[in-house]
Amino acid sequence: MDTIWLDDLAALAETLNFGRAARARNVTQPAFGRRIRALEDWAGVVLVDRTTHRIRLTPAGEAMLACAQDVSHRLERGRREAAEAARDVATLRFCATHALSLTYFPRWLRNLQPRGFATPVQLSVDNMAGCERMMRDGRADFLICHSHPAAEPRLDPTAFSVRRLAGDVLVPVSRRLDDGRPRFVLPGEAAAPVPLLSFDEPSGMGRILGAAFAAGLLPPVAGRAIFTSHMAMMLKTMAEDGQGIAWSPRSLLEEDLGPNGRLALAGGPEWVVPVDIVLLRPAGVLGEAGEAVWSASGEDGSAPC
Repeated sequence: MDTIWLDDLAALAETLNFGRAARARNVTQPAFGRRIRALEDWAGVVLVDRTTHRIRLTPAGEAMLACAQDVSHRLERGRREAAEAARDVATLRFCATHALSLTYFPRWLRNLQPRGFATPVQLSVDNMAGCERMMRDGRADFLICHSHPAAEPRLDPTAFSVRRLAGDVLVPVSRRLDDGRPRFVLPGEAAAPVPLLSFDEPSGMGRILGAAFAAGLLPPVAGRAIFTSHMAMMLKTMAEDGQGIAWSPRSLLEEDLGPNGRLALAGGPEWVVPVDIVLLRPAGVLGEAGEAVWSASGEDGSAPC
């Protein structure tokens, strides 16, 4: 059995599409399909239900996926520990979503320094799905991201620990007109739907907003999505350009909502979504430097900022 088949299964479970999974694995779709078939032949059971329009894993596939993720995590962790044993100084590997990598993470890391933290750090930035994949694969020691009770990170709670660092809010914004009013205002009208600059599903904030609307935590919107992206900075820039309404983390806006800023709130408090900034880590031992970071983040869940 080739261990790359396990990563193939994880990619298929994430995308539920052979074409997208093949692209994520950098192989042709026919080759990817043959590798999934080879894994099924090795397991002796059908792992993927192909009888419906939208594929899904069978119960056997779900069980194999859990095993695959555990094996991949252990293999990557063993590789890293072996590499670190061969050098004097370890490097802590963080991953973060785009918005927090630009705003929260630099300040958070800087505030660790007075506590004596001086270990080299590597930061990888991706959308939420990519960051989760790095954590499951053991390619990162910590993840910093936004979270909401209705849309928590998709990581096994028995394999990862989470700690709240700070609070944030997602707010709808539009370009500020000369008189201070927003160019577009929620909720819009059926006859004149507002243009929406939306997060796509792989983004953490896209999941959070989708869950908030589905749970009735936000009022209905008469709008039409004209642009989607997983990058909050891109959506904010397009809102500044007057293209539509975008939800953005308040931590990313800074001076944008000030008297001289280019953005204005596009709705009242009923459109605000409170979220947490959280730190995640594998449940196993991280080593001295990693455990020091976890300890410094505060036993009560507060941020060292």
